[in-house]
Amino acid sequence: MGALSGLVAGYAALAVAELAAVAVRPEAGPVTAVGGAAIDRTPAAVKDWAIRHFGTHDKIVLQLGILLVLGLFAMTLGVLALRFRKTASAGALVFGVVGALAATGRPDSTGVPDAVPSVVGAVAATAVLALLAGRLTRPRPAAPAPASAPGVDRRGFVLGVAGVAAGSTGAGFLGLRLNAAGAEAAAASRATVRLPAPASPAPRLPRGVDLKLPGLSPFTTPTRDFYRVDTALTVPRVDVRTWTLRLHGKGVGKPLTLSFQDLLRRPLIERDITMTCVSNEVGGSYVGTARWLGVRLADLLHEAGVRPPSQGGPADQLVARSVDGMTLGTPVETVLDGRDALLAVGMNGEPLPLEHGFPVRMLVPGLFGYVSACKWIRDIELTTFDAYDPYWVRRDWAAKAPVKTESRIDTPKPFARVTAGTATVAGVAWAQHKGIDRVEVRVDGGDWQRAELAAEGPVDTWRQWSWRWRATSGTHTLEVRATDRTGYTQTDKRARPIPDGASGWHSVVVTVP
Repeated sequence: MGALSGLVAGYAALAVAELAAVAVRPEAGPVTAVGGAAIDRTPAAVKDWAIRHFGTHDKIVLQLGILLVLGLFAMTLGVLALRFRKTASAGALVFGVVGALAATGRPDSTGVPDAVPSVVGAVAATAVLALLAGRLTRPRPAAPAPASAPGVDRRGFVLGVAGVAAGSTGAGFLGLRLNAAGAEAAAASRATVRLPAPASPAPRLPRGVDLKLPGLSPFTTPTRDFYRVDTALTVPRVDVRTWTLRLHGKGVGKPLTLSFQDLLRRPLIERDITMTCVSNEVGGSYVGTARWLGVRLADLLHEAGVRPPSQGGPADQLVARSVDGMTLGTPVETVLDGRDALLAVGMNGEPLPLEHGFPVRMLVPGLFGYVSACKWIRDIELTTFDAYDPYWVRRDWAAKAPVKTESRIDTPKPFARVTAGTATVAGVAWAQHKGIDRVEVRVDGGDWQRAELAAEGPVDTWRQWSWRWRATSGTHTLEVRATDRTGYTQTDKRARPIPDGASGWHSVVVTVP
């Protein structure tokens, strides 16, 4: 029963903290704060492992893990409270201190107010422990107690547990509903956005750019299927009516502060662009193509008086900051070399989804997302690579990260059973801002065979390919490699994503009966 009292006290702490977070902000809740702090302090190799094994569910796994640890800690305190009430109370207060430090230590912290939910939750846990432990213990008498002395108040304990659980559930539900109101407001804010027609529409895609083969990824990735990799445990909720973007720093002759409507009033361009996450393993799914709408970033930089280093500009790094405190560093020279680097406001014909950076995100074709694709962007500072290391660089990822030329077999799937005879092998290859020139496939280490390429889309997009294979009985290994327009053929040397992206040939093993 001591463990149960601790568990109930922990439940009360989290519920009351969730309600207290309404007065501050949802991100100040202890689970979110501790989870964010854990992400910040987790070695890059561990993060890579989590993404590889749990994919887009990595955040849920982290939160469940935190709840499990808190539950075990609370149960321990409950047992401890049966004999050492003050020690258990001190342990509950430790819960508050850890949560408060985690909340105030986050990059996006508002300071002392962020500590309030964890502190309030700790006080609630201490009070509940005292209440329930009091029903399970009684003061030791100086002399032997008479037979009629009261023992453990089991009825009072059960009523106490039921009352606390009911009250905590109500407080937690109210907190969740009130905190969710912010998300609903952000969604309502997004619903009011009407994107103007682009001044420069996306070029018409050539016939045959999408082979439309069963099992092959479509040329344009549906928004619902587009990968999401970031460190935000709760999706930032931004109201377009109050959002602003500040552009400042070294070499900026005219600092700019822009509202969302300021961006929409500028000439917008629409482009098909393939994005790739640096965490993408060989053959992985963290790559996709969407039609993006936004303001050309180079135009804003030129308006602010920024020059690339090759023309004497003093800044060689553009640091983008998100509303959740994330920082990304991008080479200024790359942004200004003529490619379609964007401050995107639209994705596949609609305003950006909340989870993909609404209201505005940055993206630079040809660079991995961690150095170019800042979601929920609020600030752009011009600086140097020597002067500042962004979030991921401080965690041993490369400062500059061009996308590597890669290819993937989409069909047949690994360990598939393929019917004997002529079979179709198909997939995608990408070399953003360089283009794909050739794709080759081989079977069981034999000679490379040239695949048929789909029609070529824009240079910043991936390219589909297919190959007709005369499948014979047995177990076979299929491998693929691509060559880009610069003449580079992707290496067979396997490398993990850390520090600058994975490399190697994708292969699948299939069986032909």
